[in-house]
Amino acid sequence: MWPTLQGCLRIARSSSKTSRLFCRGHSQAVERGTIFALSSGHGKCGVAVIRTSGPASSFALLQLTGAKEPLPPRTATLRRIRHPDSAETLDHGLVLWFPGPGSFTGEDVAEYHVHGGPAVVSGVLNALGCLPHLRLAEPGEFTKRAFQNGKLDLTAAEGLGDLIHAETEGQRRQALRQMEGELATLYQRWSNTLTKVSAPRKLKDGSFTRLQALAHIEAYIDFSEDDNIESGVLLQVEEAVELLAKELAVHLQDGRRGERLRDGIHVVIAGPTNAGKSSLLNQLCEEGNSQRARSRSHCFTYGRDNPGCGGWPH
Repeated sequence: MWPTLQGCLRIARSSSKTSRLFCRGHSQAVERGTIFALSSGHGKCGVAVIRTSGPASSFALLQLTGAKEPLPPRTATLRRIRHPDSAETLDHGLVLWFPGPGSFTGEDVAEYHVHGGPAVVSGVLNALGCLPHLRLAEPGEFTKRAFQNGKLDLTAAEGLGDLIHAETEGQRRQALRQMEGELATLYQRWSNTLTKVSAPRKLKDGSFTRLQALAHIEAYIDFSEDDNIESGVLLQVEEAVELLAKELAVHLQDGRRGERLRDGIHVVIAGPTNAGKSSLLNQLCEEGNSQRARSRSHCFTYGRDNPGCGGWPH
């Protein structure tokens, strides 16, 4: 009994303490600067979205639009976007203002929806770079700030990254479920089993209990010599922890389905020449997406554009 109990309690205590230290460290951090970056894809397109995040976002928005007062929050406004030094018009586009903490990052955020030509995008980025206290964002820094400001937890941040890189319907569904908190809810329930009063749980003897495993163990350690400890507490705790350990084991023995869905399945279809390998691949993927490449003694068939089979990437 004790190795399982002690291990789980040690994890619960250390994770709680680590979380407090982590939050305290971020709250005492020096105020970060303002970052900007192209948030939409690179290349020529109809509309490009450029985003800023940080305390100087309002200043940058006023400088690039020439507005005399802050724009209405969360309202798309058509503005002439100009260079702050030369007042040269760079484009006409929509601008949106999201005052913190009601934004993706939890900071003041401004978005510029401009035409997606390379010259327009480069001009707006250069204009933002000319302003003081603004710098180009590092890869993933907007999501990093959202996590640091409590807008996303780690599982949601990972789900967001998976959603951005999703190429099949199966990947999209899994990423959305994770980003919406399915995995975080599961982990929180496991934590609550050890640290908080649980929902009524049926024991082996048929009775029900609202177990708070950590509190019961601590009470037993501190007051075991008194008669105030409810009989059978340790047995109840042991049973609850054993059930949790079994659930964790089942979760870990899923054949890594999530990783397979994220990374794809690598399959080789081998056979003699003209045996129908390409036809089989096209039939599996429900479209003619394979190409053939010949060498001196071999013929290779490979998938094109990675469309996936039945929602699974390959």
